[in-house]
Amino acid sequence: MSKQYSVYIMTNASRTLYVGVTNDLARRVYEHKQKLVPGFTNKYNITQLVWYEHFHSPYDAIAREKQLKRWRRDKKTALIRSQNPEWKDLSQDEESERPLDYARGDKGKAVIPSESDESRNLSSKRPLDYARGDKGKK
Repeated sequence: MSKQYSVYIMTNASRTLYVGVTNDLARRVYEHKQKLVPGFTNKYNITQLVWYEHFHSPYDAIAREKQLKRWRRDKKTALIRSQNPEWKDLSQDEESERPLDYARGDKGKAVIPSESDESRNLSSKRPLDYARGDKGKK
């Protein structure tokens, strides 16, 4: 099975937007929701996954993330509305047309790290930083 990379957009109740890239979407969304990594998403309570796109190449995913980050807000919101008009949290919405299929178990629930995983320092697992060449700096 080949590795999968995802570009995603998350938001909060005020619809503040955050664009990110990861090699494990379910884990990364979990980290945002649990506020395991300090930063923008933690500060602004960004916890709702409203859009994502998958790639086979980390380079393509990073290029798409950079493209979206350059877009004006209205273009990003149009992208979200085109696939998620009600701005549902796709990580929670089992009825979504675009559920986190690859991250779901037999019962349709999103797979989240076990308690033993939670005890690890998840902030040290910042996905794709190695490909950015910035060694974890943003």
